Parts: sequence; structure tokens; C-alpha cells
Amino acid sequence: MPKDEIIGEIGMRLRLLQESFDAFDEAVAARLGLNRTDTRCLDVVLGRGPLAAGELSVQLKLSPAATTTVIDRLVRAGFVTRTQDPANRRRVLVEATEGARVMAGEIFGPVGRAGAKALARYDPDQLAVILDFLGTALEVHRAQTDRQVAARNAASTPKSHSR
Repeated sequence: MPKDEIIGEIGMRLRLLQESFDAFDEAVAARLGLNRTDTRCLDVVLGRGPLAAGELSVQLKLSPAATTTVIDRLVRAGFVTRTQDPANRRRVLVEATEGARVMAGEIFGPVGRAGAKALARYDPDQLAVILDFLGTALEVHRAQTDRQVAARNAASTPKSHSR
């Protein structure tokens, strides 16, 4: 197969992979009785440890009020708690509960094991190429995300009219 066709096929497979990730995320949210924003928030808290609500707002790209609403839902569902920051008593931290960690292990543990099993067929050199590709794909995707944000910001900026 010519190189340009292979590149096209890789692009198609990446689109299918993204659709699969989206479907999995929807299934997890439905299983937990949450929405996708709630599960994104929970993922951030599980991955980064206790965070202040303001830090979550930045990570999730949500307003403080919207972030508070998400945190409230996760508290009611038993997945996070609010605790006082021992270093700054005025600051409240959002922390995953043990139940959230157990749930994450039940849901994502099998995914990790299946992925590791699938990758076991590759030798170390092939795995290095896969790792390099994933790093490149991440850089490209982040740059394209930044491009979309800049385009949106440019479209929402009022144009000055000179006479």
C-alpha cells in the first residue's frame, strides 16, 4: 500500500478510535448515573489528587459556578468529598472517595489489562515507535485544539471599524 494511503488509513483508524473512546465514556457515565462533565471532573480528581475548586475550573474549562454544580453532584453520588486544605484553612479541596477509587479500578483496570495484553505482541523497538507516534499525535491534537480556541476567540472579538 502506498504511503499516502497508509497515512489516510491511520487517520481513519484514529477517528474510529476516538468514536470508541467517546462511546466508552458515555457508557461509563450512564453506568454511574453521571454526565460526561461529571466523569471528566472525577477523572481529573482521581488522576491528580485533591484539588481546589478553582484548579478544577481551570482544568475543566468551566466557570466557578458550573464547577460547584459538578462537585455538588459528585458529592451527592459519593464519589468526592470536600475537605479543608491543611496548609490554608480558607481553601477547600475536592478529593476522590475510596468508593470512587474502587469504582475506577473496576471500570478501568480491565481496560488497562486488555491494552497491555494487546501490546505484548510488539517487540521493544515497535513499542518505541508506537510511543513516539502517540506523543506526536498528542502534540498535533493539542496544536489543533489551540487553533480552534484561537479561531473561536477571534470570531468573538469585536472588529474595530475605521472611517
